[in-house]
Amino acid sequence: MTLPRSVLPVATVVAAIVAVWYLAAVALNMPWERDQAARAGTEVAFLDRAAGTMAQERPVLPAPHQVVAEIWKTTAEQKITSKRSLVYHGWITLSATLLGFVFGTALGMLLAVGIVHSRAMDLSIMPWVIASQTIPILALAPMIIVVLNAVGLKGLIPKALISTYLSFFPVVVGMVKGLRSPDRIQLDLMRTWSASGSQTFRKLRWPAATPYLFASLKIAAAASLVGAIVGEMPTGAVAGLGARLLAGSYYGQTIQIWAALFAAAALAAALVAAIDLAGRVTLARMGFGR
Repeated sequence: MTLPRSVLPVATVVAAIVAVWYLAAVALNMPWERDQAARAGTEVAFLDRAAGTMAQERPVLPAPHQVVAEIWKTTAEQKITSKRSLVYHGWITLSATLLGFVFGTALGMLLAVGIVHSRAMDLSIMPWVIASQTIPILALAPMIIVVLNAVGLKGLIPKALISTYLSFFPVVVGMVKGLRSPDRIQLDLMRTWSASGSQTFRKLRWPAATPYLFASLKIAAAASLVGAIVGEMPTGAVAGLGARLLAGSYYGQTIQIWAALFAAAALAAALVAAIDLAGRVTLARMGFGR
């Protein structure tokens, strides 16, 4: 059995990244090793100091094997109900991500349909949709949480709304582009067949927009995860990947921070892969790519 042609290039890039990472870890962690040797008044060989940079408890940049060991310890060696488990924290973040993703997708699709079918909405709503993304989410998230806490909404909902704020934009843009993608001749043909506006939407605009929808959903899923993580930071949350990142920064646990970052990246990759698979299946059933 032969391996896919893409395996070797991908493996080469990964190996190069890991090699550069190890070199960077040695360079950034070496000053601490030199300082320790100077305090002890001993001469330590360079190779011994380099080996020491690979095993520091709180390194400036943890080595890849330290991050892998931390991920293994906080997943395979912990119960998923334990607050030390990355699976537990990942589920907390995933819950807010999925809820915000659903809200953002629904809002984005509704706005896109309105913008395409109403010139007034196109001229009034679309500029505000674009302008909304110029506000830094780190500045907006605390305000959203404070306001919602004042009206009694705590926990999952505030984080989900922050995810909604980040995820609806790519859906709006992608769906507007997709719903407007049919050619003029195709629209004229529908009028020739006396198709109503709803029939034109169902039979022409919606199928044409489907590839754009799945492309935008992959971006929206990643953005929704970012929103959920950001939403956990200003709340002083004790659970979630954002809380894990915040706790690691408070106590200088860089290995914990990097493990949480990789867990978030894996979660985003899984979400995008699931949407990509659903898109492939859906588009194949609709006849795209045949």
